[in-house]
Amino acid sequence: MKAAVYNRNGAAADVLSVVERPMPEPSDGEVRVRLALSGVNPSDVKTRARPGMAYDEVIPHSDGAGVVDAAGPGAAPELVGRRVWIFNGQWERAHGTAAQYIALPASQVVPLPDGVDFEIGASIGIPLMTAYHAVEACDRLAGKTVLVPGAAGAVGFYAAQLARLAGARVIAVVSSEAKADIARAAGAAAVVNYREEDVVERVRAITGGHGVDRIIEVDAAGYGQSYGDLLAFGGKVVCYGSNAADVLLPFRPLIMGFVSLYFFIVYRLPADAMRRTTEGITRLLARGDLTHPATATYELADIVAAHRRVEQGANAKVLVKLPD
Repeated sequence: MKAAVYNRNGAAADVLSVVERPMPEPSDGEVRVRLALSGVNPSDVKTRARPGMAYDEVIPHSDGAGVVDAAGPGAAPELVGRRVWIFNGQWERAHGTAAQYIALPASQVVPLPDGVDFEIGASIGIPLMTAYHAVEACDRLAGKTVLVPGAAGAVGFYAAQLARLAGARVIAVVSSEAKADIARAAGAAAVVNYREEDVVERVRAITGGHGVDRIIEVDAAGYGQSYGDLLAFGGKVVCYGSNAADVLLPFRPLIMGFVSLYFFIVYRLPADAMRRTTEGITRLLARGDLTHPATATYELADIVAAHRRVEQGANAKVLVKLPD
């Protein structure tokens, strides 16, 4: 089979190549999926670029969609022939979805509802699962105000929609007018451009000085020092990302404001939370409740360009098409 691989870290053009590799065989409890599309996430390009190889060779990407073509011992045989989406394909594994085939635990494939195409299936793993759990962790949102930094990004775009569907008023934080349009399409009632406006002042003005009830946070290091000014009394931050390893927080305003902080990484959701997340996503997809981001699709041979597009902050979900 054809696969994209790297065996050292570095720039995409320096380390990624497309090669032939043996087709994987499903082990106990596993299925094999013939992949149609592989989703490229920021975590995929960061893992490739940063120092430290966990495996001698890596086939990158955790998300994808395709058709189950074989089931190993102990895996449900009725999955064979089903259209599915995949999550955690390359989490704590060397073999991800940037290949024509992948074998992985049957618990990591989810049937796609009728009418939902592979483009959506390959786009939703990390982004929609992260957004779904983040909104769930916000608790009851009816009548609340939620701040979503990065609302034009893959996770933020879904988080804004899900918060709105839960009854919240969404304030989006973006970096350009083009991204503001994306956030409004996701249902944001107000948008703050952090390059042109003071985020704290603008949020306080929008909320009449009250502050927001929840923050669904993409960059704790960037906004952490402002939580005391941004949040209403009893507010909560649900954090899934940070652009720096260390986060500085203002202790006094947080303790006086009875602020709660909740951190999570979607790859390691406990089994019950993972089940609720995948089942909830299936219902949303079946009902057609969500708007999905625009996509930019690259051939496997152009995987370097796909990684560069993600690194440049593309206003689209980047996908890689696997050869037939």
